[in-house]
Amino acid sequence: MIPILAVVGPTASGKTALAIEFAERLQTEIISADSMQVYKGMEIGTGAPTPEEQARVKHHFVSFLDPGTKFSAGEFERLAREVVLDLNKRGKTAVVVGGSGLYLRALIDGLFDGPGADESLRSQLNAEAEKIGTPAMYDRLVRIDPAYAAQIKPTDLKRIVRALEVHTIAGEPLSALHAQHRAAHPPLNSIQVLIDWPRSVLYDRINARVDQMLANGFIDEVRRLDAQGHAPALMRLRSLGYREFLAHIHGHQTLEPATDRMKQLTRNFAKRQLTWFRADKRIQWLSPDDVAFASQLVDTMANRI
Repeated sequence: MIPILAVVGPTASGKTALAIEFAERLQTEIISADSMQVYKGMEIGTGAPTPEEQARVKHHFVSFLDPGTKFSAGEFERLAREVVLDLNKRGKTAVVVGGSGLYLRALIDGLFDGPGADESLRSQLNAEAEKIGTPAMYDRLVRIDPAYAAQIKPTDLKRIVRALEVHTIAGEPLSALHAQHRAAHPPLNSIQVLIDWPRSVLYDRINARVDQMLANGFIDEVRRLDAQGHAPALMRLRSLGYREFLAHIHGHQTLEPATDRMKQLTRNFAKRQLTWFRADKRIQWLSPDDVAFASQLVDTMANRI
């Protein structure tokens, strides 16, 4: 399989522009690994590639679902790997771009979350946890799936309940199902790069980006989504800024505090993204001025295809 070229990193770091440059030079297509850009009507607030950018390079998984549609990293893995295989059959590498660490991990390394949720069973397990406490639920998990229990915190009730739920439904430990999935879906070869801005510069870029979103009509976008009945989905998705500007358009918050809050939340999110990516030692951190290296990298990819 031809290695994929992934441009990863925090919001407002310039991923889209670099990925488009790579894709044009490699004459290929882009896979968007962004958990929010999959939704239609949220293009401004999620920083989705513009129509002009999409006209330059074909993008997959951008604006193809209604906001009320649930979409998981596991579903993304299945669909995105199909695109990778199709591109490979045509002798092309896939250029992947995104800041959603879980989606990137799902595509590159594979991800398995077990069978579909059983809400009745989950409610029963949560009710039991309220009675006997999280430590007792964790002890139960240790007995049936010590391998998975060792990977999570004893206080992580959500994952404890999910593992117990999976064991009840499937009759096998979640760790065993993960192993089976990894065997059937081996990791993809990848070259991953991240544009490493000084933190203060990145935060300035984030603030400027929020201002540009507002200038581009973000408030109208939120108002339109609200009018279409998508407010509950926006609250569930927790996409940056939408909650704050829903409050603004309903008169619960003025413009300036809503804007400041969106900037702060976005900076906090970028910090979490950097922490996630720093843990993956495969990622090559590029200086914003290291254009020569980026060009060399693309030439290397082209020669390997």
